[in-house]
Amino acid sequence: MTIRLPLPGGGTRAYRPRTEPLAPAAPGAAAPTSRTVLAAAHVVADPYAGTTPDGPAAVDWDATLAFRHHLWSHGLGVAEAMDTAQRGMGLDWGGAAELIRRSGAEARAVGGRIACGAGTDQLAAGTLPEIRAAYEEQLAVVEAAGAQPVLMASRALAAAATGPEDYLDLYGHLLRQAAEPVVLHWLGPMFDPALEGYWGSTDLDAATETFLDVIAAHPDKVDGVKISLLDAGREVALRRRLPDGVRCYTGDDFHYPELIAGDEQGFSHALLGVLDPLGPLAARAVRVLDTGDTAGFRALLDPTVPLARHLFEPPTRYYKTGVVLLAWLAGHQEHFTMVGGLHSARSLPHLARAYELADGLGLFPDPARAEARMRALLTVHGVPR
Repeated sequence: MTIRLPLPGGGTRAYRPRTEPLAPAAPGAAAPTSRTVLAAAHVVADPYAGTTPDGPAAVDWDATLAFRHHLWSHGLGVAEAMDTAQRGMGLDWGGAAELIRRSGAEARAVGGRIACGAGTDQLAAGTLPEIRAAYEEQLAVVEAAGAQPVLMASRALAAAATGPEDYLDLYGHLLRQAAEPVVLHWLGPMFDPALEGYWGSTDLDAATETFLDVIAAHPDKVDGVKISLLDAGREVALRRRLPDGVRCYTGDDFHYPELIAGDEQGFSHALLGVLDPLGPLAARAVRVLDTGDTAGFRALLDPTVPLARHLFEPPTRYYKTGVVLLAWLAGHQEHFTMVGGLHSARSLPHLARAYELADGLGLFPDPARAEARMRALLTVHGVPR
């Protein structure tokens, strides 16, 4: 049987869904050894909560934590309370703090790896001392949860800083007081327009120098850097300049296979939102890479890039909508709603194409269920059978 998928601008076309998933990945696999792989995970909304898009986030904690266990079961680490979890786009700091505490406890219970975002999203704006205090508050929550901190880029800091010196001073203060090495996150404006000019300059070369200066001043307190600029060449150039012992975690959802595979001068680890829907397949691919089989790794992961590029197409910050759609179609949650009402942030043809690409990759454990759910979504939107 075929399903009629909507086209941009009107009309539909026939698509024949696959009937079998890709060879299933059995849970219980060991973590990859050649690369550290962290999946930035989404949150599951509570569809019964009486809230509004601008109200406090209502989270289905059972479903949200079950998804983290799914990722851990395939040997992946979890990057918690990051951009993929809708930080600053539906998930407020109160909800993020509770998410960090709950996920940290679950990680300890199963021995799962977890890193959590610490930022300043309890502030709409503030002075530099207020921004520092906000970071300190969140850093304390992450450390108390037993998680590795990821110092996220701050909208408030981007607005308040007058130049590179403010970044050097504030990050230096935070790194000096961090109990353990942290991950520094450079999130580009394609993911969040409010971060334009981060590190004190809109010139990326100048911003890179400031970023590297922060690391060079405190290499013992920086486990690694997460680069989310969607520019593979820039990431590789920066990666080659990192001090010994400081890792590069790619956040490039367009070029991740080549960046993880690396070259004769090094490679990137991974902290990626696209690993939310790709988790089991990506974990299998990196375990192939563990054996030294780079070609086998690329053969598994390269075909996923068209899906990733579709999910993260401009406006890139709305990629979470496609991620949650695929989680629903895959059976990881029972509805397609999102905190902040963000399930409406992508067009129906965009979502239909995401379904088609994911189905073609065999990502759905039960293709028939995915097809039935996609049909239901299309019916609600008035697409004729």
